[in-house]
Amino acid sequence: MLIINLIGLGLIVLIIWWFWVYKPQSTQVSDEQGDNSEITVVVKDGVYQPARISLPENKAFKIKFIRKDASPCAASVLFPDLEISADLPINAEFTLQLPALKKGEYAFHCQMKMYSGTVVVK
Repeated sequence: MLIINLIGLGLIVLIIWWFWVYKPQSTQVSDEQGDNSEITVVVKDGVYQPARISLPENKAFKIKFIRKDASPCAASVLFPDLEISADLPINAEFTLQLPALKKGEYAFHCQMKMYSGTVVVK
């Protein structure tokens, strides 16, 4: 009975950490990098790394996805606010060109929203 309670307590702690404490890796593009900046996002272990991308307003940029996760959920990425979707090949690079964006937050995720990230335009 004690073992079951400890396992249950461990799962509760894991859930709290994953949903409320964990902060995804982030990266920032500066104005000095110019137009057509490129950011590499690795799709691995159930997350996008980095999952939060900050960049300046009105700058076009490229996101290079490298999918290392064989999960079917990792096979595609969607930018619903921009009406962009792409299939990601496994163990290969795929570059996605995004247009210059206005200030705001633009979510990206897999088709089931298990992998998720945000592009923050400042």
